[in-house]
Amino acid sequence: MNALAPLPATHHRATPQLHDFIETAAIRHPDKVALVAKGNRTTYAELDQQANRVAHTLERLGVTRGDRVLVFADNSVETVVSFWAALKANAVPIIINPLTKQEKLAYLLNDCRAKVLVTEAHLATVVASASAKAAHLGHTIVAGATHAEVTGVRNAIPWSAALDAPANGAPPRHNLDIDLAAIIYTSGSTGDPKGVMLTHRNMLAASSSITTLLGMTADDVVLGVLPLAFNYGLYQMIMTFAVGGRLILERSFAYPAQILSVMADERVTGFPGVPTMFAVLAGMTDQSLLDLPSVRYVTNTAAALLEKHVAALRRFFPAARIYSMYGLTECKRCTYLPPDDLARKPSSVGIAIPNTELWLVDEAGNKVGPNVVGQLVIRGATVMRGYWEKPEETARVLRPGPLPGEQVLYTGDLCRLDDEGYLYFVSRMDDIIKTRAEKVAPKEVESTLMNIAGVREAAVIGVPDDILGQAIKAFVVLESGSTLTAKDIVRECQKRLESFMVPKHVELLSELPKTTTGKITKAGLR
Repeated sequence: MNALAPLPATHHRATPQLHDFIETAAIRHPDKVALVAKGNRTTYAELDQQANRVAHTLERLGVTRGDRVLVFADNSVETVVSFWAALKANAVPIIINPLTKQEKLAYLLNDCRAKVLVTEAHLATVVASASAKAAHLGHTIVAGATHAEVTGVRNAIPWSAALDAPANGAPPRHNLDIDLAAIIYTSGSTGDPKGVMLTHRNMLAASSSITTLLGMTADDVVLGVLPLAFNYGLYQMIMTFAVGGRLILERSFAYPAQILSVMADERVTGFPGVPTMFAVLAGMTDQSLLDLPSVRYVTNTAAALLEKHVAALRRFFPAARIYSMYGLTECKRCTYLPPDDLARKPSSVGIAIPNTELWLVDEAGNKVGPNVVGQLVIRGATVMRGYWEKPEETARVLRPGPLPGEQVLYTGDLCRLDDEGYLYFVSRMDDIIKTRAEKVAPKEVESTLMNIAGVREAAVIGVPDDILGQAIKAFVVLESGSTLTAKDIVRECQKRLESFMVPKHVELLSELPKTTTGKITKAGLR
């Protein structure tokens, strides 16, 4: 139940909100193709009209100001429309990866108390099991199905019926820019996912900052291969629509040669990726796929780029400026490395993005100077409202800032700044390995491993050891054709690392466990 009654729409006409992006683009570029997905090309006018129709349907189903609308679907037109429709209905969209299992989906439905669920017919079995445990869920809108085809899903409505509502504009606005625009779930330290609450102001600020530093324009064609459920993937759609560009939406990077072909056909200008994707590119040798001159920028997040990944990107995208970036869901993006600095500071994640400040503190909360490892603190308009209904978790990371009445984000990331103010990621605070009375950052060992010729991917963890306290264990995936052995890898580490940092154990694997966004997950290795 909402504590605030809707205010007259006239009070909010001048209030900037996230869906201004699609509404403005539909006015300025009505006939321009906004979205290419599953072979369909949808214009801005068509997307905006569909979002208006679904927004009116959400209102008819009882969705009011601040209610949560959970979208459990693939990267698709329906997912994109549902996101904007929820905003137009003054609600809070929450996109969940379609690979999520029914137990977790049930948890998420109950945690956010979703009023409406939007999904796809092929996910109906998972939805039926999960929604049976969700008392607050009122209706489920199902794409790709008719009434007769939806079985076992409570109060199911086919997508076609959701589009039957009148299209005479969007519902009246009742939100302010301080109201929630999205909840993005991220993994929690206790095992339960945490809902990161982002306001319209948060997301507008982040979009403005990043589109500015990338120089994005209406001429940009952006590849959206990362899941829309992933913060990084969602912002590709938001930022592309913010500038009136075109989004090429794909389900995954599972078939890289096919994706590269699509990029060539669509003359993609922007390629957002993650290190695991760039590792795949580095292993590709098909010369016919090389040289995509239309790509003018590549962005990376999650870790600093390795030299071999940079080399691969330059082979495929010779005209591209390469941006190594770093951030957290809790504040979207913290830093970027200007492309001109990539050669002289290859292991840095750069400087603060526009309209953001950062510094490092020691365990007592005092600022530390250059070349001292400390916890990263972020100040700016992108910092989240908090974790959904988790006040203790929120209080742990949002703390008083240097100015009266403000809160800043304590990230839990250990970093250092060089003499020029460039940031270097060291480790998560809870990821440090304590061995032989020394502290070892897994990232440093992983970087060394990844730079060994023949190594494709690596992950390092600490394992219990009666003598050392913790021993360093490395899990390594080799490049195709590599003949390296575990002993070879240890010898190479001995040449490059201090003795206490050399892995005691090395295990060769055919692949590393990864999240649905392609990020290596160490939980599956422990």
